[in-house]
Amino acid sequence: MSRTRACLAAAGAAAVLAVTGLSGAAAADTAPVAPTGSAVVHESTAFLKDAALSGVVVIPLPAATPSYDGTTGFSTTFPVTGGDANLQGYYGNVELGGSLLFIDVFTGKSALFKQLAFSADTFQITGVAADGAAAVALLDPAGMTDITRSGATQKVTSTDLKVDAEGAKVLDGKLNTSFFKGGQSVGDFTLTFTSGS
Repeated sequence: MSRTRACLAAAGAAAVLAVTGLSGAAAADTAPVAPTGSAVVHESTAFLKDAALSGVVVIPLPAATPSYDGTTGFSTTFPVTGGDANLQGYYGNVELGGSLLFIDVFTGKSALFKQLAFSADTFQITGVAADGAAAVALLDPAGMTDITRSGATQKVTSTDLKVDAEGAKVLDGKLNTSFFKGGQSVGDFTLTFTSGS
């Protein structure tokens, strides 16, 4: 091979390596973005009072963040950790961080629900019991419900949040109580979801 051809071959190889390297860098710069947002469950003071009188305590566990206001009651914020949903189209699933621990201090029983999610298909907040595998419908947004969208961000606001009949049955069974009832009002609900890419 002549010196000119060798130089051209070397230059060509360097160009290919440079382009390949740049392509890899570009791919790294455009890595998928995870969805973001949060779901806020607000428990009314009336529900908190009824639960306390019945010996029932609901404790949000990390990565959920609880807060309390003496006037408006108790709220828990669950971060969005994944999922894909079209809230206005009523399909998809939004995965939520954290878990919920239910305790009945009178019976000494407890129930832990993980893998929390908002199902746009059924319009329910679901969770999987620590000793189970199937998702259980725990809460149903109800009342005046508003669903809006601005770009990639969607929002659901419901003026009421009710205990689901399936969830009530499962919780009463696990806690050996009769406190939970299908349709029981808990408070209100807001979900903000920004889809990933």
